[in-house]
Formats: sequence, C-alpha cells, structure tokens
Amino acid sequence: MTPASTELSLVRHGRTVWHAENRYAGSSDIALDGTGRNQALALARWARGNPHDAVACSPLGRARATALPAAGALGVDPVVLPGLAEADFGLAEGLTLAETDLRHPGAADAFRADPAAHPLPGAENPAEVAARVRDALRTLADDHTGGRVLVVGHNTALRLALCSWLGIPLAHYRRVFPRLDNATVTRLRVPVDPSAPPALLSLNLPTYREPPGPPRTSPRPQGTAHPADPEPPTPPSPPGPRGPAM
Repeated sequence: MTPASTELSLVRHGRTVWHAENRYAGSSDIALDGTGRNQALALARWARGNPHDAVACSPLGRARATALPAAGALGVDPVVLPGLAEADFGLAEGLTLAETDLRHPGAADAFRADPAAHPLPGAENPAEVAARVRDALRTLADDHTGGRVLVVGHNTALRLALCSWLGIPLAHYRRVFPRLDNATVTRLRVPVDPSAPPALLSLNLPTYREPPGPPRTSPRPQGTAHPADPEPPTPPSPPGPRGPAM
C-alpha cells in the first residue's frame, strides 16, 4: 500500500435465516441467525490479527451486529453510514427468485438477462444503489487516507459499487461477482486521486469455517456380514408412517 492510498476491507454481513434460504432481504431488517452470529465473532478474531483504523457499516441490523464485535476487537466505535445500506428489492423481499417469478411471470428471466436494465419488481434502481455505495466508500477512503477501514455491508450493494468503481458494466455484476460470501473480506486499495479506480487486492477472503459435521462411515454392502458378526445382519424394518414435512 502506497502512503497516499487507503485500504478498504469490504465484508458482507453474517448469515440470516432468509439468506440461508436464498431469500431477498434487501431493506428488510432481518437479524443474524446462529451461524451469522458465529461469523461475526470469527470476523472479530480475524480483525484482531489484521488491524484497521476504523470500522464502518450499513444501518441495517444484520450489518451492525456483524460489525460490532470486530469494532470491539479493534477498540473503535463503528460508524454507521446510510449510504452502505442494501438495495431495496421491492416486491421480491422475503421471496426466492423462483417465488418472485411465480408471482410476477417473466421477472426472473428478465432480471437474469440484465439485472441493471430489469431490476426485480418495485426494486431500487441499480445505478442509484451503485452510486450511493461508491460515494460512501470514497468518503471513507478520503477520511482515512493512508489507513485501513473495515466496512460491513451487503451482497448486492457492494457488488454494484465494485462494478461501478472498477469500470465494469452494471449489467454484468451478477456474472463478474457471482456473490460475496457472508463474513468474507474483499480488499481494495483506493488511490488518493478520485478519478483513478481502486485496485482489487482480494475477493472473498475467508474469516470463518463451518464447524465439522459428524464423521462419515462407509455403508456395509447389503447382505454381507462383518467378520466379527456371529450371523448376517437382520434386514431393517420397514419405516413407519411419516410425520408432516417441515
């Protein structure tokens, strides 16, 4: 990092129940789930080993809850910037893309083809989202020249801003940046010259690992006995009535 540049560490907030189900949260204030809270703590541990001068976040609760442990680890108060808020997804909030298409036929196909020209029904204009988030990031860089800032924001808002800042057409934001993973770090080096684009240093740097599941065992071939078994295994009983699906 040159003395005249600022490094921004962009972090998508931790997981929520809606994000676990691929539902659009947007401007809806959905809280972190258990995994999301663990991701926020993991980000704080990462921050202890990666000092930053400041922490900024979106005003939405899931971003603030993700930023707060990291800010505590760094000994700073998080700065809440309205410009970092997620895009408003309008009538798609709380829905998956498939559910949105059922309610608004053709909306999903048009969105997939060109999400900038055909945002989801009732959604915020993507160009306006890109501009407000990029402006917020530029302000942070100007306020902390030569330093490092940890910024907790949102998947779509940050991807739009990245494309706008790096000179990538917004129509391609979902292809160029398929997703920013929860609680991962995407690093930018921002030059002091506002007309110069930033350098993308890393994308989706992990700070959190899923806890290991139970050990997997290889199933025994049907109809064969283990050498220690006194006799072949008894065939399993047929399943009983199933309860209602969750």
